[in-house]
Amino acid sequence: MTPSLDISSIRKIYCIAICGMGMGSLAGLLKGAGYQVSGSDANVYPPMSEQLQSLGIPIAEGYRTENVPDDADLVIIGNAVSKDHPEVLEVQRRKLPFLSMADAVAEFFFQDKISLVVAGTHGKTTTASMLAWLLTAAGRDPSFLVGGILKNFDQSWQLGPGDHFVIEGDEYDTAFFDKTPKFLHYRPHLAVLNPVEFDHADIYQDLEQILSAFREFVGLIPSAGQLFACGDSANVRSLLSAAHCPVTLFGEEEDCDYRLLAATTESHHTVVQFCTPTGEEVTLQSPLPGRYNAMNLLGIYALLEKLGLSSQEVQQGLDRFEGIRRRQEVRGVVGGVTVIDDFAHHPTAVRETLTALKQKYAGQKLWAVFEPRSNTSRTRAFQTEWPPAFAPADETILALPYDNGKIPPEQLLDVEAVATTICQEGGEARSLDSVEAILEYLAEHIQPQAVVAILSNGGFDGIHQRLLDRLGEAR
Repeated sequence: MTPSLDISSIRKIYCIAICGMGMGSLAGLLKGAGYQVSGSDANVYPPMSEQLQSLGIPIAEGYRTENVPDDADLVIIGNAVSKDHPEVLEVQRRKLPFLSMADAVAEFFFQDKISLVVAGTHGKTTTASMLAWLLTAAGRDPSFLVGGILKNFDQSWQLGPGDHFVIEGDEYDTAFFDKTPKFLHYRPHLAVLNPVEFDHADIYQDLEQILSAFREFVGLIPSAGQLFACGDSANVRSLLSAAHCPVTLFGEEEDCDYRLLAATTESHHTVVQFCTPTGEEVTLQSPLPGRYNAMNLLGIYALLEKLGLSSQEVQQGLDRFEGIRRRQEVRGVVGGVTVIDDFAHHPTAVRETLTALKQKYAGQKLWAVFEPRSNTSRTRAFQTEWPPAFAPADETILALPYDNGKIPPEQLLDVEAVATTICQEGGEARSLDSVEAILEYLAEHIQPQAVVAILSNGGFDGIHQRLLDRLGEAR
């Protein structure tokens, strides 16, 4: 962060790597707050490019020194940008003030807002999105910034007049000049902490490093704030001694303040039953399937009750919650085949997603099509954890790790070995070397009344629509 930055003097802001979900959302917030915003990116593509263009935010495609405006008051630098980036070098040459995305969010939007942070290894986007929507539906008019596009808003941010700012607390590092986790910049007042596991093998050496980062996050919550923590996670419980604030536990364990009693998935919703600290039994109907989403809802409910919302207000919001793009999102149904897009890229998230879909689409064959794309999933960090993650699927197809030339062969995930282990354990699995080969195999073998869950944290070469098109041609 540039020292002694006077925010009140800033009018024109330039964003390097503006089309990332976090940076693009921040650009939208800044534009809504009245700033002149522009930026650049090497990968200008929908949906973020369309959202920014609809707001009148100019985007330069490609990185060049001349992109940086002569009259920029501030430059915001995305965390994927390196120190030898041409535009960064130009910013430094001209001695322009600059901030990371995380610091910019805090400096511009947390001065007069109460920060509500959702953290944890899994479920951050879904939990933060649901929290933002339920506050909106109850008339609280929050601001928010999350890592997915909420269908209720058709965007990933909102600048609201209410007291609260909901933000997804990412544990990934902040910028090339700040290797601390993003969530340490978010000034948490109330926080939901979902289960914590090892992830991000590219920046964390082991689980203890992950826990150290989360421990510091927990310690940031002031005594006047509150932490709502998943009591079913032993890793989360190990962090609680760092808390200076009241801690409320949610989960299935007997000592949890908000205790999950049952989560029954039905065709269009999940019936979630739980006890509150007063002993009251509450039943809610959630549009999101699976136990994991029920647990996410439990943490949100505890926080919302702290803010004074009733169970009736929560249910009214749930009834109108449309979900998040790329989170168990139905992309289309053709010839009786349902194609689903999901962002899952960690073994636990994949297992829980497939379990929820198996329950929701009971009686239908469930296909899992997985692309190892994240910095962790492409490596052997979870080599032994992957086979059981696909156990809920009836048949699994594994793509080759994305852009695998960047990882030494001995560190690369062995997808053939994963497929072999799945078959040895009684499942059906294979690895295929291209999207075209996957499409050919599915077109030849898929039958009506099947569900295809396509799992990737990237575009996966447009496989979702290409599969729907191929199914349409076969009719």
